[in-house]
Amino acid sequence: MFKNITVVAPGLLGSSIAMAARQRGLAERISIYARREESVEQLKHVDWCDHAASNLGEVCRTAELIILCAPVERIISLAKSLAPELENNPIVTDVGSVKGEIVRLCQHNLGDKGRFVGSHPMAGSEKTGMENATPDLFVERVCFVTPQETTASKATETVVAFWKALGSKVTLETPDKHDEIVAMVSHLPHIVAATLAAFLSENCPRAGSFCGDGLKDTTRIAAGDPTLWREIIVQNRSEILRSIRSFQDQLQEFSAAIANGSEYDLLQLLNDGKRFRDKL
Repeated sequence: MFKNITVVAPGLLGSSIAMAARQRGLAERISIYARREESVEQLKHVDWCDHAASNLGEVCRTAELIILCAPVERIISLAKSLAPELENNPIVTDVGSVKGEIVRLCQHNLGDKGRFVGSHPMAGSEKTGMENATPDLFVERVCFVTPQETTASKATETVVAFWKALGSKVTLETPDKHDEIVAMVSHLPHIVAATLAAFLSENCPRAGSFCGDGLKDTTRIAAGDPTLWREIIVQNRSEILRSIRSFQDQLQEFSAAIANGSEYDLLQLLNDGKRFRDKL
């Protein structure tokens, strides 16, 4: 599919992309940029990386496709650093879980040196790092691709084909619509899980001694990296706040049904939740 692709940052997602691309024969050559020299040395001993370096220009200069897999707060600055290094107007995409500002500023920073198409594979984990990577991470997982109106259709088609080749189910959305959706289906659930876990740590610190799998399932995603999630929440602040307000309204309906002894309303709310969960 490509002569040379470059993955920037070999964490869980970046390493999984490189593994999957190698396993599925999507690139003749896979290069990886890593900031830390120890990561570069580690990459020299894996069969899914042909070249690794801590010099961004060295690994990106001749790439046809560049995937930015750094945390969301670094993606925009990486695009800016990339621009002077690029020679052949490559396609540049990312894996950031927020898209509005990233898509607009990355394309602005690249200018005419690269064609940016935003991506967001819904394939993360509470586990991080190269050691937890797997080539099957994207199989049957939704991947958003978020072009702007000005994005070249050929670049969008190429990014869509790449994610499909990794096994993903691709959904096309505008950057802003993506942020609205993921605030509800990804960011709010993490905040709810983290809030519940924080509540229990203060009000029932021995909860782990009493609970079954239900509490563990409900709070599993609260184990995600707090620093990473802080940056995601900051990047998508307005949509997350909108989702929190709507969720508070729903929670108030539950509270009112309980306080008023309205068994019918309570049953309706519980049934609504069950019907939705049964469809997932």
